[in-house]
Amino acid sequence: MKESKRPSTLDPSSATEKLTAQSRPAVPIAPVNSPKQPAIARSLFWIAGFLGAATISATLGTTLALIAPLPGVAPDQGRRLLGDFWSSGFRYKVSRPVNVLVMGIDRVLDAPAGSSEIFSGRSDTMLLLRVDPTDDSVSLLSIPRDTQVEIPGVGVTKINQANASGGPLLARETVSQALNGVQIDRYVRVSTDAFRELVDLLGGVEVYVPEAMQYTDNTQKLKIDLKPGWQTLDGEKAEQFARFRHNSIGDIGRVQRQQALIKALRSKLTSPMVLPRIPRLVSLMQKYIDTNLTMEEMLALVNFGQKLDKDDFKMVLLPGRFSAPNEFRASYWMMDTQGRDRVMQEYFKSAATETGLEAPLANLKIAVQNASGDPKAGTQFAQYLETLGYTNVYQAQNWQDPQQKTQIIVQRGDLQGAKVLQSALGFGNVEANSTGELDSDLTIRIGDDWQAQRSKLPQ
Repeated sequence: MKESKRPSTLDPSSATEKLTAQSRPAVPIAPVNSPKQPAIARSLFWIAGFLGAATISATLGTTLALIAPLPGVAPDQGRRLLGDFWSSGFRYKVSRPVNVLVMGIDRVLDAPAGSSEIFSGRSDTMLLLRVDPTDDSVSLLSIPRDTQVEIPGVGVTKINQANASGGPLLARETVSQALNGVQIDRYVRVSTDAFRELVDLLGGVEVYVPEAMQYTDNTQKLKIDLKPGWQTLDGEKAEQFARFRHNSIGDIGRVQRQQALIKALRSKLTSPMVLPRIPRLVSLMQKYIDTNLTMEEMLALVNFGQKLDKDDFKMVLLPGRFSAPNEFRASYWMMDTQGRDRVMQEYFKSAATETGLEAPLANLKIAVQNASGDPKAGTQFAQYLETLGYTNVYQAQNWQDPQQKTQIIVQRGDLQGAKVLQSALGFGNVEANSTGELDSDLTIRIGDDWQAQRSKLPQ
């Protein structure tokens, strides 16, 4: 892990960063007097929650480094070290909400291997994470790289330029300014090269590829060639899946696939089969990571993850729209300010705006995707929604991956609206991510359970 400079205070405008005993830490921590026996699977699940910047983060590399600091540790010894360290070392806790900016950095082709210059490129991926001990939750906001913002000292341009122009401090200032002044306590930068090796060490990840993907990116030395359907992707193929953007929704489709990869990697990292591979992971991850999280802060974050359940982890895409072809010379993701305000209030607990954020539930734009074995299910379900008072409903293209259970996908961050709809339906799982229809507030992906529910309705 690269050394990072830290300011003597938490002032975001500080030119350097240094924590002292007198300064308030960005991640407030406190000793835990009687640590409970941790659940390894949940802690690995938490680590995977940080896997957003090219689906790998500092918490993974640095935390694993603590338990196996030397390359070549035998798997059995690595497992014992993990258990011993877990029971004796994770004696810190997060005592207030913390926001962490996570960035996956484009390859800098002329940067010497192992140098700090590998972190000087544009941010291919940008996430804002909120760790909240008040309700034991983690929220993840995906910020599209093409988002139009004002970068201090640079001007109006895409948000991915901030790190290249001024490093993590300028990126932090830019994101905070764009998101209603949200406090950003720490940052993590990850070189994209980490991703391939991580996935290969995990034995690949299983994902659903929704369409054929072909493209050659000469600037990043990346050739993409994927066929549709469920498959286990190795590191090279997984990077292709994460970085493909040459379809009708461009960078936003890539954000959706990155969220799908986060879920797949979370699942993989909860497997006991991963533990023997931890020592090998360590020696590879450290050189790809730059962060200003301290060791104690990372311990506190991992300790926090021991009590996380699946439903405590929420993902959302920054609401917005594509710029029109004649609107700007460049193609931008234009923030929806009202949608941004709702997300910042609901996921990051920022103050509500004076105009109010609540819209009538009947006005929710709901996309219906048929993923069941019944070709008539989409039409039937859309009609049923109208009887419940939802009038802004449309049928989207069928989802080709069959689903047993119906999903209510919170596409634009309206968790409350999704829960109200779930209550009205009496079935369906709320999915706190943005992998549905782009133009919808909520996407309902109909599963085979709809037919059983429909048989109970008055005919």
